[in-house]
Amino acid sequence: MSFSSIIFLLSLLFLSMIFPLATSCCTKLIDDTCKNASHYDPNFSFRFCKTSLQAAPGSRCVNLRGLGLIGVRLHRDNATDTRCYIRQLLGKKGLDPAVKIRLEDCLDMYIDGVDSLTQAIREYRDGNYYNVNVLVSAVMTYSTTCEDSFKEMKGLVSPLTKQNDDAFRLGAISLSIMNMQK
Repeated sequence: MSFSSIIFLLSLLFLSMIFPLATSCCTKLIDDTCKNASHYDPNFSFRFCKTSLQAAPGSRCVNLRGLGLIGVRLHRDNATDTRCYIRQLLGKKGLDPAVKIRLEDCLDMYIDGVDSLTQAIREYRDGNYYNVNVLVSAVMTYSTTCEDSFKEMKGLVSPLTKQNDDAFRLGAISLSIMNMQK
């Protein structure tokens, strides 16, 4: 075996020992953050928090403040996707008129929600956590209002239950992380 091959193998061995340490160090912040949040709120899902934050690009390389910004971005991305999904549903032929009215209302709320969360990201970067709290809380209210609108009429089933639930939970993650920074 040549000298360069030995150096290469030793380098691989060294990196394989170091990489898990770096990864576990970075994922520890996500674990600790989600555990802390779920400790204070029995309705907060540790698993949802952890999988959501770990899936976000850059989440393993940030501090708590960076993780909070990622949380608000995830919330905005969810609202953006939900807005698109609602538009797809509204484009379907033969849509029940009662469902259509509620979807149109939900679409208006999610349009406002995307704008609010875009503003929340700017406010977060500036450290205006009070404003972020107000904006994120409003979007959480939009998601529950949207979902509740389908419950007003007996037999009506919301096609947005998962999206609304995810929007609410992503907002809870953002608010929890901001509260940890105080």
